[in-house]
Amino acid sequence: MTRAERIAEICAAHAALEGPLLPILHTVQAEFGCVDAEAEQVIAHELNFSRAEVHGVVSFYHDFLPEADPRPFIELCRAEACQARGVEALVAPAEAAAGDRVKLKAVYCLGLCSVGPAARVGETLHARLDASTLVKLVESA
Repeated sequence: MTRAERIAEICAAHAALEGPLLPILHTVQAEFGCVDAEAEQVIAHELNFSRAEVHGVVSFYHDFLPEADPRPFIELCRAEACQARGVEALVAPAEAAAGDRVKLKAVYCLGLCSVGPAARVGETLHARLDASTLVKLVESA
């Protein structure tokens, strides 16, 4: 099965949903690591949208990457509550530990406002971070 055929299959699996575009984009992103121009074209064709309509949604949301990034990533909450709890002081040590090997991705609320600073690695949430615990997370990613 080609990549385009697999994307068409994903579209068909979500076609019965009301507003299937976002679930399709998330599934394509999860499976291929990106939503590139080819994927946008196939999705547009399958949903009878213009490519511009699909691209507008893809480019609006920061979660959708135009090309796959093989590095592991850590989402670090940079919202106001985590800022008030000192997340900004953790950024430089985390970036130094990450180098080019791990991608640190700023997100704006993981829902752990009372126990921040917070980060997510995969599906696992980490709270009450300090510089050393965040650096350990980065080093273990």
